[in-house]
Amino acid sequence: MNFNAFKKLTLTLTLLAFAGIASAADKIYTENDFLNNFSGKTKKVVLEKLGKPVKKNVSIKPTNAEKVTGKTFDGAKKAKSKPVKVEMWYYAGIVSYDPKHTYKEIELTFVNGHVGNVAFFNNR
Repeated sequence: MNFNAFKKLTLTLTLLAFAGIASAADKIYTENDFLNNFSGKTKKVVLEKLGKPVKKNVSIKPTNAEKVTGKTFDGAKKAKSKPVKVEMWYYAGIVSYDPKHTYKEIELTFVNGHVGNVAFFNNR
């Protein structure tokens, strides 16, 4: 394989690798449009419309949370309650706050698989 063919192959693979990122960033939303389109939606809907997030985090209860809050939890109530799964997904540059600027980071917080909170950040 000669050098020019290698350069073309490398360029093609690079473009294909970033195709998923580009498709998610094709649409820039206003704050209200984003909230109207994604508040309360499922992970599946978000994935279909925005693609894979830049990063994900899962919320974990600290082991000493009861000591810090000063509240003890009744064992009987604890056994009856359903666990709540909280997960945060992060996207970049897809929501505008004026015609020329977008937020650096958008955080979608999922509670049991549905968007429960949306936050826009420029300072992270």
